[in-house]
Amino acid sequence: MSMSDTKETIRVVIADDHLIVREGLRLILETGDDLELVGAAADGQEAVMLVEKTRPDVVLLDLRMPQTDGISALQQIHRQWPSIRVIILTTYNEDELMLQGIKAGACGYLLKDVGRDTLLDAIRAAARGETLLQSGMLSRLLSGLPQAPANQDKLRMNLTERECEILKGVANGERSKEIAARLRITERTVRGHLTTIYNKLNVDSRAAAVAVALEHNLLI
Repeated sequence: MSMSDTKETIRVVIADDHLIVREGLRLILETGDDLELVGAAADGQEAVMLVEKTRPDVVLLDLRMPQTDGISALQQIHRQWPSIRVIILTTYNEDELMLQGIKAGACGYLLKDVGRDTLLDAIRAAARGETLLQSGMLSRLLSGLPQAPANQDKLRMNLTERECEILKGVANGERSKEIAARLRITERTVRGHLTTIYNKLNVDSRAAAVAVALEHNLLI
């Protein structure tokens, strides 16, 4: 394999305690010419060891696993290798876990019954550094969350109107250039606002910022 081929190949690790899920994902990944499965784990501890050994570009991670659970594994991976992109594999009844995962450093999430093309596109988008947030899922999360806590106003006051506009764009899956075009500002300005938002919300990623905003009803 040439050096150029190596750079173009997206290396993936799967972590799920169900064999049928791992095998199904393996078969789908084999249909992507630009994707390479470099390991599959059945629990969180094994997932962390595989990531350390293989240093993949993207990890597909279930949150409910024996031994070390998915959240703990995600926290370890994000802390030690922050450039590795982690996609949560979730189901419709795991809202709270999903929010915890996003706050812990995941770049987004996919439902386990997602279609082939959506899965492959999501892995490629994650490898490019994009955030995987689906507006439909976010709307459902918003409707199911309890009323905002007492410190909502303090958080909201700390975010300017422009920062709230940018955060809503991120929640809707817009990229920086799309937010910039909509608000008629430069991408550099958007990135500057995002850095400020991260600092105010004490997070280090777009997805984590959205998770905190959801918890505090800042996107309404």
